[in-house]
Amino acid sequence: MKPAVALLALLLVGANAPTAADPRIAAMVARVSAARLRADDETLVGFFTRNDFSETTSTKTRGVFAARDWIRSQFESIAKTSGGRMTVRLDTYVQPKTARTPRAVTESSVIATLKGDEPGPIYVMSSHYDDCNGDCTNGTRRAPGADDNGSGTSAVLEAARVMAPQHFRGTIIFATFDGEELGLWGSQHFADELKAAHVQVAGDVNDDIIGNTHGGSGAHETHVIRVFSEALPAGAKLRLVNLLGSESDSPSRELARFAGETIPAYVSGFRVRQIFRADRFLRGGDQESFQADGFPAIRFVEPNENFTHQHQNVRIKNGVQYGDLPQFMDWNYLARATQANVAVLASLALGPARPAHAQLVMHHLGYDSTLRWDRAAGATSYEIVWRASDAPEWQHSKNVGNVTTATVPVSKDDYILGVRAVDAHGLRSVVSYPLPVRT
Repeated sequence: MKPAVALLALLLVGANAPTAADPRIAAMVARVSAARLRADDETLVGFFTRNDFSETTSTKTRGVFAARDWIRSQFESIAKTSGGRMTVRLDTYVQPKTARTPRAVTESSVIATLKGDEPGPIYVMSSHYDDCNGDCTNGTRRAPGADDNGSGTSAVLEAARVMAPQHFRGTIIFATFDGEELGLWGSQHFADELKAAHVQVAGDVNDDIIGNTHGGSGAHETHVIRVFSEALPAGAKLRLVNLLGSESDSPSRELARFAGETIPAYVSGFRVRQIFRADRFLRGGDQESFQADGFPAIRFVEPNENFTHQHQNVRIKNGVQYGDLPQFMDWNYLARATQANVAVLASLALGPARPAHAQLVMHHLGYDSTLRWDRAAGATSYEIVWRASDAPEWQHSKNVGNVTTATVPVSKDDYILGVRAVDAHGLRSVVSYPLPVRT
């Protein structure tokens, strides 16, 4: 056997080993409560409507701003468990009238920030709390919004509860946005603020419609969640993408792969179904606001949606119950989906930063691949990973030690390569895709 072939065979031993669970993260995941999620969701439904245009008629118990004030009170209670590291604020502004809306409307998102122990990347877990029925500009008619998006809002609150008492290397923002249903308004306003302030957002994990397991097609799945991720990041150069074959290696796509590898280690029997597109057809989500501003972002959504329970007036027609009602929720599934979020978010915020400025060195023609990168905060070693050019997931890995340049006997012409950081606890970062350089 030739030396290079023998070395490659050695590298492949142990490839694709499952991610080992970190006990700190496993403990947080175990504290997620289906009962609390149900109570939160039913409280949100109890506000009768969370339509944007109910803001001028909201009371203490009814309307979008009543829901907002309750969410803020929950975050403020959670903040008391953080030792002073969590702060809560409103992101409020006036959204001008658009071609789709009858008037200007006040938007008000609730933002809770859990400060990390070190300066560096910021991670966001987001949802939207506004809702609509069959008319998204009607602020008077009943709009329960149990699944869209009481489920995501409840998940953000529950994740904050189990994570706020813990210390993390990175900072975590728990965001519940207003104004999603008519144009991703709240999330775009917030993402634009972060971009303008040059905040380094390393990933947004967005939750929208994550609480039902019975699809309108008759499908029923309880142990899978879909993750949507964009192919091309903002500003991508199509000619370069075609040359490199990097159409499936955007920062958002690498974040999606990270989620797919992480979740099964902490949520038994639960897995990710990767959907390699930005969102569903004719639909959208707040993750797109972050992607538009150049931040990695993914969306979690249940495996099989039921459209008789989304954006529908509450009614019975031909014996069919329409409306986004709590009776159609699966609370145990919502708990698993929330656990999946906690596993991903905690792994990101506890683990090492992603290696920056990853490069694939192109000194000369050859049969191997040399990568180099900058040192990452929290890293004690690095892994080079690779996969066949037509494979959706990383297939092989090699720990190259605590170095910033390494060569593996893998053809850069035939494989896609990347690099990730590893810390002293064995936690791994999101993979960095290397750009080719000649020097």
